[in-house]
Amino acid sequence: MASESSPLLAYRLLGEEGAAFSANGAGGPGGPSARKLSTFLGVVVPTVLSMFSIVVFLRIGFVVGHAGLLQALAMLLVAYFILVLTVLSVCAIATNGAVQGGGAYFMISRTLGPEVGGSIGLMFYLANVCGCAVSLLGLVEAVLDVFGADATGSGGLRVLPQGYGWSLLYGSLLLGLVGGVCTLGAGLYARASFLTFLLVSGSLASVLVSFVAVGPRDIPLPPRPGPNGSSLPPWFGHFTGFNSSTLKDNLGAGYAEDYTTGAMMTFASVFAVLFNGCTGIMAGANMSGELKDPSRAIPLGTIIAVAYTFFIYILLFFLSSFTCDRTLLQKDYGFFRAISLWPPLVLIGIYATSLSASMSSLIGASRILHALARDDLFGVILAPAKVVSRGGNPWGAVLYSWGLVQLVLLAGKLNTLAAVVTVFYLVAYAAVDLSCLSLEWASAPNFRPTFSLFSWHTCLLGVASCLLMMFLISPGAAGGSLLLMGLLSALLTARGGPSSWGYVSQALLFHQVRKYLLRLDVRKDHVKFWRPQLLLLVGNPRGALPLLRLANQLKKGGLYVLGHVTLGDLDSLPSDPVQPQYGAWLSLVDRAQVKAFVDLTLSPSVRQGAQHLLRISGLGGMKPNTLVLGFYDDTPPQDHFLADPAFSEPVDSTREGGSPALSTLFPPPRAPGSPRALSPQDYVATVADALKMNKNVVLARACGDLPPERLSRGSGGTSQLHHVDVWPLNLLRPRGGPGYVDVCGLFLLQMATILGMVPAWHSARLRIFLCLGPREAPGAAEGRLRALLSKLRIRAEVQEVVWGEGAGAPAPEEEEEGDFVNSGLGDTEAEALARSANALVRAQQGRGTGGGPGGPEAGRDDVGPATALTFLYLPRPPADPARYPHYLALLETLSHDLGPTLLIHGVTPVTCTDL
Repeated sequence: MASESSPLLAYRLLGEEGAAFSANGAGGPGGPSARKLSTFLGVVVPTVLSMFSIVVFLRIGFVVGHAGLLQALAMLLVAYFILVLTVLSVCAIATNGAVQGGGAYFMISRTLGPEVGGSIGLMFYLANVCGCAVSLLGLVEAVLDVFGADATGSGGLRVLPQGYGWSLLYGSLLLGLVGGVCTLGAGLYARASFLTFLLVSGSLASVLVSFVAVGPRDIPLPPRPGPNGSSLPPWFGHFTGFNSSTLKDNLGAGYAEDYTTGAMMTFASVFAVLFNGCTGIMAGANMSGELKDPSRAIPLGTIIAVAYTFFIYILLFFLSSFTCDRTLLQKDYGFFRAISLWPPLVLIGIYATSLSASMSSLIGASRILHALARDDLFGVILAPAKVVSRGGNPWGAVLYSWGLVQLVLLAGKLNTLAAVVTVFYLVAYAAVDLSCLSLEWASAPNFRPTFSLFSWHTCLLGVASCLLMMFLISPGAAGGSLLLMGLLSALLTARGGPSSWGYVSQALLFHQVRKYLLRLDVRKDHVKFWRPQLLLLVGNPRGALPLLRLANQLKKGGLYVLGHVTLGDLDSLPSDPVQPQYGAWLSLVDRAQVKAFVDLTLSPSVRQGAQHLLRISGLGGMKPNTLVLGFYDDTPPQDHFLADPAFSEPVDSTREGGSPALSTLFPPPRAPGSPRALSPQDYVATVADALKMNKNVVLARACGDLPPERLSRGSGGTSQLHHVDVWPLNLLRPRGGPGYVDVCGLFLLQMATILGMVPAWHSARLRIFLCLGPREAPGAAEGRLRALLSKLRIRAEVQEVVWGEGAGAPAPEEEEEGDFVNSGLGDTEAEALARSANALVRAQQGRGTGGGPGGPEAGRDDVGPATALTFLYLPRPPADPARYPHYLALLETLSHDLGPTLLIHGVTPVTCTDL
């Protein structure tokens, strides 16, 4: 091996991840009997072989010759420091519970979730596939360096024809041998790895002995090309034996051109090659499916392997620096064979490490693929990888991986891909560190690893170190790998994934949200930062779906809670009927695509349940300040689930936790004329209770008639032009000056403005109507309101209307101040005034006299844009509960046939003119 003509990274220098694991906790389909491997055979052997790879024979001289002994030792210390940080994280996760098949993929996916775990698992799989191909090509070139017909080194046999086709043939034959071993199972692979380990150990022992036993000698170097293609005279490197002068000459750096590639070497390039060759720390962890006791074997075996390889590298660095001059180290990377007592043994070691690396990568790739297939993260495309033999060997995944490796072999030399493969490995290592860091930061009580030699500092430093190494080795590959991981994560997020693995993100969010909720001090609230926090009481979501989506638009980033009251008494029930309902309500939130929480309660009456929810919903500074109710009328409830495909289609049953359609989880709407859970008296009493508790109230009527594009999540910029009408004055309280806008009126303006900020309502025009009193001059109230709107930064069209205009009823005379429903007017006069106000509103809606949707003139072209939503001032309920039915009848008359309407009463200041 005196001549190494292959390019620098054509050999396998990437730390092969030997892997043989099953996809379930029992060690695969074969059950517990499949777990047969000990710590030595299952962890130490594959990890040592992966961390040595071919670099231990062909890159010791390269590193020491260019970097010098001191910098080489510094590189080795830094490389192993980075690797040890990840080893500590691996040991911590491995000792925190039962480690099932899947190795690093299992650890990452069960900690960070299927999105990140699946994306990194696929990248890890591709790295192993490409790593297997690189190992085979490196082995082919190592063989051809000695036995090829065009070999340039001395002592070559020159019997094998060379060329691209021949190299592909040799690689395919070797792949067939490797694939055959892997197809027969992990047991045969383990025995083959042990045999390889013995051969490599014997070769290394002969090299170590040769440093001492062989005397000084001159070693011919590969011929140098001269001008015009001629060859320069032969030249020699010197093996001096143990010599202090040689050591002194080799202490400092001496970066020069690499004779195999012609590239000028630097600290970064040499460090990248060294680091590439010793990154196989996951080889033992990936055997988790076949280990007898993975929680013990993985940390113990990995630490032993890391310590052993570190000692061997240190020893070889010192021996090379003491005995070989700089010329020999820089110009003949395969000098071990030239100084060996028996050179063929070094060749055996080189070939054995390459073959072991290819087997390790192939079986690792197949097991990762099998685990991904069993988790069903990528659908039917990986279905063939689920096939296993009777003994539990996933031969389907082996054949799948074998085919991909064969395709990669067609690419020939993989110099460029080598850095990409290493970066993929480093992404996986960084993800393991991130997993451990997340578990530590989440302070989860169940994170109790028996391995305690780690902290969040080591995890964080491990993540940073791996990311730094990625960009040091190849900035382009590092950026591309992170982009690929992001795209795969987005794909898996769109597909959905298993929910039973546990997500550390949820634990982290809980930990942080708890801290910030404690810091959210209600005593520091300011009107400038007020936002609506809604509690929507829903009886049956089948009939409330449009209101549920409209309330989601009104929340403006505030708290949104769906509340439901189940009637009953826990004393008379065997168990709580509320808890089993949460799953259906959470599915409702997902399907409706609203950002809401769910709060359910059990109470003897709806009114009492509403009081419970108003008091206890939310936490700390995030508590509802506004109660939203559907309007109480005799309109037959509609089943909106039937017209919405999101609620009529069943959940994909192939996904974990698949469930039937939501239409089967909620009862059908109440039949017309059937008893109602809430009486009119209790309905108005609930409104009064909310106002007594200083909560704002919104009553929503006819939301089912809202234009569909206004409830969508997209922009309404291209939709039909609509108006949003706001009547900020109490139409049932003409006394006290109709032009006066109070706190409740400002609340209406704020809610209408908030709705206009939603993309689906951007194109809607806001109109504000003022009613002129019988003795009020035109323009005065409008001027005051325009000045107020300017201060509040609200853009709207202001219109004054004369009371009774087009309504067929005269304006009432002024009487004592106070709510109309609490005044001394009789029921007949009250009804007349409500009808007059209703006609006044309908006349301004741009729908003619037909009023709301479905009216006789709805949709006419000559009446202008339609009113999509009307905001009305909701007067307070009367103090006398006996007048509640009369109050509700007035609201019915006031809002009759107006189309979608929100009757709102605000009790808290919500607007601010200051910066």
